[in-house]
Amino acid sequence: MRRLAISLVILLAAGCSTVQPVPRPEPEPAPEPEPGPVDFVLVDKSDRSLTLVRQGVPVKTYTGLQFGDAPQGHKRFEGDERTPEGRYVIDYRNPQSAYHLSLHISYPDEADRAFAAARGRSPGGEIFIHGQPNALSAGRVPGDWTDGCIALSNGEIEELWQAVADGTPIEIRP
Repeated sequence: MRRLAISLVILLAAGCSTVQPVPRPEPEPAPEPEPGPVDFVLVDKSDRSLTLVRQGVPVKTYTGLQFGDAPQGHKRFEGDERTPEGRYVIDYRNPQSAYHLSLHISYPDEADRAFAAARGRSPGGEIFIHGQPNALSAGRVPGDWTDGCIALSNGEIEELWQAVADGTPIEIRP
């Protein structure tokens, strides 16, 4: 009985003591990206998004992208109405486009040209990120309507025009 009483006293004493938790250091906040142009553009065709990245940090995402009439799969040939997939570069801009501003994507690359040539076909080209047709008074053309380009609203392409410099890498994922 005496052992039971001693055990109860020890348990009660242990339950009444307060254990101080060891303080954990606060995690370092992620550094803010430097201001200026973005250094990478990521397009995800499956969720129809375009993300601007600066120093590894996503800074802006646009959704509701419009693609070619056949949006699934990698562009292989002229007229297939597919949007390319892979890594390219935004290599020049066209302020006199038939669409509200346009940024050229460097498709086709050597591999794209070789694939098409081996089949006696043209890989196509003239793939841009652009706004809506200049002839459209307002709003957006519904659905997928380009011949393989990536279309945004006019306001969105104006933002991209300011944020993306020539030479910026772009990755287009399926």
